[in-house]
Amino acid sequence: MKCSRRIALLNVVGAIAAVAGCATRPLTRMTAAVTSPLARLMRGNARFVRGKMAHADVDAARRTELVSGQHPFAVIVACSDSRSSPAIIFDQGLGQLFVVRVAGEVVDDTAAESVQYAVEHLHVHLVMVLGHDDCGAVKAALNPSAANAELAAIIKQMQPAIKEADAESPPNRLNRAINLNAKLQAQKLARLPALEKRVRSGELKIVAARYKLATGQVQLLPDNLL
Repeated sequence: MKCSRRIALLNVVGAIAAVAGCATRPLTRMTAAVTSPLARLMRGNARFVRGKMAHADVDAARRTELVSGQHPFAVIVACSDSRSSPAIIFDQGLGQLFVVRVAGEVVDDTAAESVQYAVEHLHVHLVMVLGHDDCGAVKAALNPSAANAELAAIIKQMQPAIKEADAESPPNRLNRAINLNAKLQAQKLARLPALEKRVRSGELKIVAARYKLATGQVQLLPDNLL
């Protein structure tokens, strides 16, 4: 009887020690896996804003781990602007984000196919379309000229946002157009048949957001959850 009590006591002590050990460890990929993808992104951005980046999963061991395949937890459709690198502003390492970048974060056929690939084959459950302050592509779409001829196809993709911004006659036309463009590009993705059914079932979330150049903060746009 005494022996049984002693064993039981040792088991309890061991369990308490294990829990205490877990409480002092930093977040691992196992614990991060049970956190929502959007929460992971926003927590990473909060670290970036504070200048307290984890810089996790960027070493040789991680490279070796990824040779056999990738399992990103989110898709980021972002502008090509050099000031808005998704992996940096969300403090994520190798293999964690599937990034599609094109000027003005426009969703053309190739961008749409890239997103669908990540959702259907890599089983990603979050897509974020990320606009940013002072977007040169949006500026070009607002004031098209011969000097921006190389952006003709991109400007064409932005016209719905430009027309809506002009119809509203906002006091800050550029800011409104930047937000509308991110939101309408996200809506374009949500209407794709392969993605729409996943959005309706709750399997997939598509959001639009904006990156603030001065602060480093990513802000979800109002009424943007699709």
